[in-house]
Formats: sequence, structure tokens, C-alpha cells
Amino acid sequence: MSDAVLSTRTALVTGASSGIGWETARLLAEHGATVIVHARTANEGEHAVERLVASGASRDRLHSFAADFTRLNEVAVLAATVVSALPTLDLLVNNAATMAPERCTLTDDGNEVSLQVNFLAAHLLSQLLRAPLAAAGGTARIVNVSSSLHRTASMNWNDPNRARKYSRVAAYAQSQLALSMAARDMAPEGSGITSVSVNPGLCETALLPLYGRGGAPAAEGARAVVKLCLPDFRLANGEYYDGGDIAPAAAAVHEDRSQRRIAKLADLLVHNS
Repeated sequence: MSDAVLSTRTALVTGASSGIGWETARLLAEHGATVIVHARTANEGEHAVERLVASGASRDRLHSFAADFTRLNEVAVLAATVVSALPTLDLLVNNAATMAPERCTLTDDGNEVSLQVNFLAAHLLSQLLRAPLAAAGGTARIVNVSSSLHRTASMNWNDPNRARKYSRVAAYAQSQLALSMAARDMAPEGSGITSVSVNPGLCETALLPLYGRGGAPAAEGARAVVKLCLPDFRLANGEYYDGGDIAPAAAAVHEDRSQRRIAKLADLLVHNS
């Protein structure tokens, strides 16, 4: 173990069965945190925990919960399970993401797959976990793992599923823009929560084909994420980070009107599902 600066903290990392999510869980465990490992299936979660233990993590400080984010009811069940098990949650790392498919594909909830998995699930989790996050006493953090591709994106407000004109890259980029735009809404004023988004850099994960070029090891991206989780690192609510510093973001990320619109759209898509 490297240190124990997070020994009193509990973190939930979504999409933690592989890639940046697994490496983030590993590093948080190295810093002494109790880590809730989210995976799509129970088997994937248990396998991830076994690998974490093999890497040196303490088994009694790891928990594995499963939820398929293509089903919003499973997201809600995950949140209810966390609330029931833990009165306080210090860190929520919204890392789960999927590559947009070649063709427009809707979930059973009626949302385009990447929009739901990459954004709507995080939006719903942040709402349903607000009580245990607020219970952390002003130190809770939400870190949304976004992408530099959000700067190339535009929100298709009238057709968020992009059914009329679909591009997998545009759909993925839109999901990352939505996630970055929603950061401030995830931490309402007075909640004691700080919420940001971060670009982990181009890394060797399942998403790499979307970028069309090589990437760094996933551990490198995870270090950028975990840096924002450490208590001695000061965060500015609602900002977009890259390499540990506030970075230029799409204009919509800081526009009050766009933030209100994305919150309203997300609530509509989640509750109409």
C-alpha cells in the first residue's frame, strides 16, 4: 500500500471491472479507501475483486455490486443497495462507458445506448445517492470520467437519440458533452458535494477504436482520475479537468442555460423510461 489518505473514505467506481475503472479502483484501494466495485454482471465484479486482491488490495475493504446500465431499473436498484449498505458515501466515480454501436440502438428504456450508459445512468446515480454523499459532511466528490471528444460535440436537443442522422462518434461525443455539462447539477449549492468532469487522456481501453489511434496504459488515465479524489487536491465545482488542471471545455459546459436544459432533458429521459 502506498499510503492511507483515504482510509476513512468510501468510494463507488462504476465500470470498474476493466480498463480505467479497474485501475481507478486499484489506486483508490492503495490509498486506503473502501471501494465499491461496480460491474455489469456479478461474475465480472467478483473477477475484478479477485484481481484487486491479487494486486495487493485488502479483501475486507472491497465490495462488488452488479448493474447493467442499459437498464435504468438496475441503476436504481444499485443505488438503493448502496444507500441501504452505507449511510455515507465519500466518492462517486462515474466511469462506466460504452462505445456507441455502428447503428442507432435503443435500450429497453427507449434511449440511445451510449447516451444512457455514459450519461443518463450517472445522472440518475448522482440523484439517488445524494443523501449518502451529502452525509459525508462537505467532503464528498463526484468525478465524471469524460473525454476530450466532448469539445467536438453538439447536443441534438430535438433528437437526442440521433435516430434521424446517426454517427457512432457523434453519439459518443454527445454523451460525453452531456456528462460534462451535468457536473454542476450533480452537486447542488448547499449539498456539500463537489462535482467535476475529467479527461483521463487517450488510453488503451475498449473505447480506443473510436479515436483511431494508440493510447497510454489505462493506469495512466486512472492516475488523472484519482488525483481529483484525493482530499488535499482542491476542486472547483462544475469544472472540466485535464492532467490535474482546469482545462478548456466546450462552451456549453459553463452556460447556465445549457446546464438547465441538460438537467431537464435527463430528468425527462430517465423518468419517461
